[in-house]
Amino acid sequence: MDGVEVERVEESTPNPALATPAFGTIRYEGDGDRLPSTLDAAALCKMAERGQITGGLLDGPLGFDNAINEAAAAEKGIVSQVAGRADILVVPDLEAGNMLAKQLTFLSGAEAAGVVLGARVPIILSSRADSANTRLASCALGVLMARAGRTV
Repeated sequence: MDGVEVERVEESTPNPALATPAFGTIRYEGDGDRLPSTLDAAALCKMAERGQITGGLLDGPLGFDNAINEAAAAEKGIVSQVAGRADILVVPDLEAGNMLAKQLTFLSGAEAAGVVLGARVPIILSSRADSANTRLASCALGVLMARAGRTV
């Protein structure tokens, strides 16, 4: 998964925890089990169980609250190495990722960096509304990815 490669380039997390946020958790609540994003999240986790996705701990589908907050996960009885401790949130599509990034940035003051993953070279992606720090972080991440010689 491309997010794992970013974590490895940054050398911040040797075995990152990846959560697949979705409407609900099939295993614990049973809701959302017909939504494509929830089914996709479950399929990704099955692929990880089979060893088709490696490089991190992957769990889901988890509600967003359960992915990032240990108390919320415990309240719902979710037992997982990832729940409440996610380093990477795997979103279902570009639109969801864009919304999540902007919510984290503008509602909680999170710092961000935008790099398009999946290309042969890093593609720095920024918004007209991004801060100077976000633009600089995007450039820095792109340089790190390029120096690592990885196809992102």
